[in-house]
Amino acid sequence: MPALALYLFFFAYPTAQAVQYALTDWDGYSTTYDNVGLRNFTELATGDDVFRNAAENNLKLTVTVVLAQTALALLLALYLVRTTRASTLLRALFFLPTVLSSVSVAFVWRFVYDPDGGLLNSGLRAVGLDSWQSVYLGNPDTAVFWLAVTQVWFHAGQMMVVYVAGLQAIPRELYEAAELDGAGRWDSFRHITWPLVAPATGIVVAYTTVQSFKAFDLVLGLGGNPPGPALDLLSTRVYTTFSNNEFGYAAAQSLVFMALIALLTWVQRRALRRAA
Repeated sequence: MPALALYLFFFAYPTAQAVQYALTDWDGYSTTYDNVGLRNFTELATGDDVFRNAAENNLKLTVTVVLAQTALALLLALYLVRTTRASTLLRALFFLPTVLSSVSVAFVWRFVYDPDGGLLNSGLRAVGLDSWQSVYLGNPDTAVFWLAVTQVWFHAGQMMVVYVAGLQAIPRELYEAAELDGAGRWDSFRHITWPLVAPATGIVVAYTTVQSFKAFDLVLGLGGNPPGPALDLLSTRVYTTFSNNEFGYAAAQSLVFMALIALLTWVQRRALRRAA
């Protein structure tokens, strides 16, 4: 009962209020407001190109981060699954970025991406690859993918730990039996490692998806407040709408945002179950 009371007060009630406000034109301050029905949702679906752009950016970011971060975390875990002094040290080093604040990471990577004296362009100039230099976050076509690189660097070590735990739970006898039957490394990975590490993959994919959609302070640190159209995500779009005193419309955006995360997580879980 205490847990249920906390849930109702801190989660269910605010969600019900968000639904109520989403059907109004409330500005967040006035004591009165008008009920507008589904007008906010209709505008989101048909007339809000800015919100649609943020949704597209978020989908690009999420797909890129989920694929890259899952693959990198699994690869690191496969190489560092054995408990030795070297692997323990490397695990700690890869996990280290996770304990940093998002704002610190954002400012470090702003220096890395700086087109004038940043680490990437300076390094390219030093090795004679001047033609490879870029404006990175200043390029509207690729900015969201450079944001994805930062996100993967930030959290791949955290997901690696999840995979290490999953890999260590697989009985070694299965690999020994497969080796006796003549199975190679790829066969062992395909028929033993991948199916048995599927629960860990489900956790990694679901967490990474939610993490990518909730990216906020990292985006503001890299792209400013508010960020430009190339880095505008759903979280920053909702925040900006609230800042503009459009509380009713922002509440509608928040509900669509929540529904989209729930839908994608559900689809991913079903896909992973079938793959396993």
